[in-house]
Amino acid sequence: MRRLLLALPFALLPLAAVHASEDDHEHAEHGSLDTHEHGAAQLNLVLDGQALELELQSPAMNLLGFEHAAHSAADLVKVAAARRQLQEPQTLFGLTAGDCTVSQLELESALFAEAKSDEHEQHADDHESEHSDIHAHYQLECQKPDELKQLNLSELFKRFPATQKIQVQLIGPNGQQGLELTPAQPSLSF
Repeated sequence: MRRLLLALPFALLPLAAVHASEDDHEHAEHGSLDTHEHGAAQLNLVLDGQALELELQSPAMNLLGFEHAAHSAADLVKVAAARRQLQEPQTLFGLTAGDCTVSQLELESALFAEAKSDEHEQHADDHESEHSDIHAHYQLECQKPDELKQLNLSELFKRFPATQKIQVQLIGPNGQQGLELTPAQPSLSF
């Protein structure tokens, strides 16, 4: 399954090329194509039999409101809250059908590690000018995958309002597709 998810960007490369050529004039105004864009995130999904794998990559700014190491108690609370919310993939991704349970969950970010560390203040200056990302990887087992008809990111957009668009790449029973979801258009069909 992990190999399928890793192959997803290559499988959808033709879709990305078309999308990129349509938006070249926008990116030319801002310089090079940058994968770290505030307000934008990426979501890769693979539904293979009963296995559903999701991978979310987002700038920390979208989920926390900042990218620096947590300096204050308020920052630490925001990091802990975002982490808790990211541990609820069924809610965030609107996976109410399919009888899916999380079999593996992995959250990665230097900000999560620093929030746990007693030495976070010592490392705070190290990340002051860096862009920080949050990477969430989920594996779910779905007892009734045929009932999975739709992915709905309304709750994700609601909980993380700084996220303005999510570029979704999906490989499912009906083939592959790529789509940009927004708070106004938060869902896609499997």
